[in-house]
Amino acid sequence: DETEFRNFIVWLEDQKIRHYKIEDRGNLRNIHSDDWPKSFEKYMKDVNCPFKMQERQETVDWLLGLAVRLEYGDNADKYKDSTPDGAKNTDNTAKNAEPLINLDVNNPDFKAGVMALANLLQIQRHDDYLVMLKAIRILVQERLTQDAIAKASQTKEGLPVALEKHILGFDTGDAVLNEAAQILRLLHIEELRELQTKINEAIVAVQAIIADPKTDHRLGKVGR
Repeated sequence: DETEFRNFIVWLEDQKIRHYKIEDRGNLRNIHSDDWPKSFEKYMKDVNCPFKMQERQETVDWLLGLAVRLEYGDNADKYKDSTPDGAKNTDNTAKNAEPLINLDVNNPDFKAGVMALANLLQIQRHDDYLVMLKAIRILVQERLTQDAIAKASQTKEGLPVALEKHILGFDTGDAVLNEAAQILRLLHIEELRELQTKINEAIVAVQAIIADPKTDHRLGKVGR
């Protein structure tokens, strides 16, 4: 209410802001006077408050900010190394949210968990559990992420390949192995073509940045 508001302004001036000398605070302290609004308006001008007297919420917020700033200035050494309670709680929450920070790789539970994941994902066992964990990570990144699943679900249309038309260049002595080798060679050729395409795209992108005179690869012309 009005009385509490006036008492609050007087307390701020007396205890924190202290813009007036003690002997000059009489009009502001006289909260029951009919002239108090005029005294308060003058006080706002004297402390350079940018708000009007009618804007009480904004005025209170600004005066509190001024009080905090002055309080800090008077006790900078006391407050400069302080950490807000909210920040402390945030740090503790972050630490609790990172259980892998203090992970013990020799813990039997850790080893059992890695082994269970490897069995589930059909990954070859290894004596080093960290190696198995790395293999699990690679598999998850390449096969089980949302992007990988979406990419795998896309149907690719292709033409049937007649293996007998592709010469292997050597003979293993086993028809099944020969066929497998032909398939691997064709897959390797496909990967090389994809790599070459990416290399060409990279070259074009670099040329677009550094070419002078500018090169328009689409037109096969050089010019500005």
